Amino acid sequence: MWSGPATGFDCYRSTDLVHWEGPHPSFRPPPHFWSQEQYWAPEVHAYQGRYFMFATFTAPGHFRGTQILSADLPEGPYAPWSDGPVTPSNWHCLDGTLHVDGEGVPWMVFCHEWKQIHDGAIMAQRLTPDLRRAVGTPTLLFNASEAPWSHPLDVPSTKHLAHPVYVTDGPYLFRLSSGTLLMLWSSFGDRGYAMGIARSTSGTLLGPWTQEAEALWSTDGGHGMIARTLDGGLFLTLHQPNTSPHERASFYALRELEDTVVFASTPGLSGP
Repeated sequence: MWSGPATGFDCYRSTDLVHWEGPHPSFRPPPHFWSQEQYWAPEVHAYQGRYFMFATFTAPGHFRGTQILSADLPEGPYAPWSDGPVTPSNWHCLDGTLHVDGEGVPWMVFCHEWKQIHDGAIMAQRLTPDLRRAVGTPTLLFNASEAPWSHPLDVPSTKHLAHPVYVTDGPYLFRLSSGTLLMLWSSFGDRGYAMGIARSTSGTLLGPWTQEAEALWSTDGGHGMIARTLDGGLFLTLHQPNTSPHERASFYALRELEDTVVFASTPGLSGP
């Protein structure tokens, strides 16, 4: 995932989150596709009768960005839908996710990378109804340093920089039954890669957003999403550990409260 030619994206199928079939190829780049390396963070959403994959790509001479792919089936095969990335062409960006607001307007929420701005940002970009293009300019939702649990990135490549570096990764929005709008997002905490929760005080995408003081997941895992099991239960999926090539998808039952989510049992003790 860090160097050399990329293959594409695969998917697995399960009815119980324990036994899996796959891998099945879901995206393979067509001839002359603009990116040949570092394919990251595929995320699939159902929208208007189709399935859309938001995925991050890069190439020499291009800034990293999120492009939208589409398919008739959730497992693909996916083909390019947008004309290249829908993130700004002169920004380092990654990890776009789809959010449809209360008026049915589609938005992409994405990360403006620390590599360009030091204090990584979560941005919102309105999309056309067909998800092919961006509309207007991105809106800043918050910076990574606003979260009490987020710590500066402490690695050799940042030692020479004049400002502390804060990472933003993997935003994902989820509306609780109470109407509260939450966002999962990842950064680095005092025990490595971690994931916290932000909450919109207005209940809308444009916030303002407040940060929970403690990370939901504090050690060596993150970039999560919330979904429902086939019987209606709520669960968190994230990747852990945060070390290539050992990352794996993990699943943990959640309990929904009025304005947040908590684990139904202690992760690591009771299993997924």
